[in-house]
Amino acid sequence: MKISWTRGNVLNAVVVAILLAALPGALRRIIETGDLYLFSRHFLEDMLARLSGPGRLRFILQPAAAIFLGGRDGIKDAHAGNAPFLWTLLRRSQGWREQLAYAFDSTRGLVSAAILLDVISQFLIFREIHPGAALIVGPVLIALPYAVARALANRFSKGRGP
Repeated sequence: MKISWTRGNVLNAVVVAILLAALPGALRRIIETGDLYLFSRHFLEDMLARLSGPGRLRFILQPAAAIFLGGRDGIKDAHAGNAPFLWTLLRRSQGWREQLAYAFDSTRGLVSAAILLDVISQFLIFREIHPGAALIVGPVLIALPYAVARALANRFSKGRGP
């Protein structure tokens, strides 16, 4: 299998390399402190610090980009005659796997950028990287706005007619 090195693939490779490089330090912290960090009191305090520290603009820009992509894909769904995205996923209607795969493909670069920005903001604010937190926080900033915007754009686009 041949890999074409597009910007998206390079970004994905950089994100994976950074997370793998940060993993030994994260495992050492877990062993030394016994704190898994994710969803702990320390994690929640750090989330509040991220909202006011460097990189706080990403809490606006990333969801905005996800809303734009979700709206675009929701309009495509409506023109193709597909049911709203969330409804299809929740009911596991016909075609839900294809829609989920399309959503992943459509937002792959955005999710990689979100993870990378989370890693950078963690380093700038805390001088340490928590790979698990980056894998959770980055995609959450993308997934929910994308899914809601895609479903609403589909619904509104169908309401307007062809």
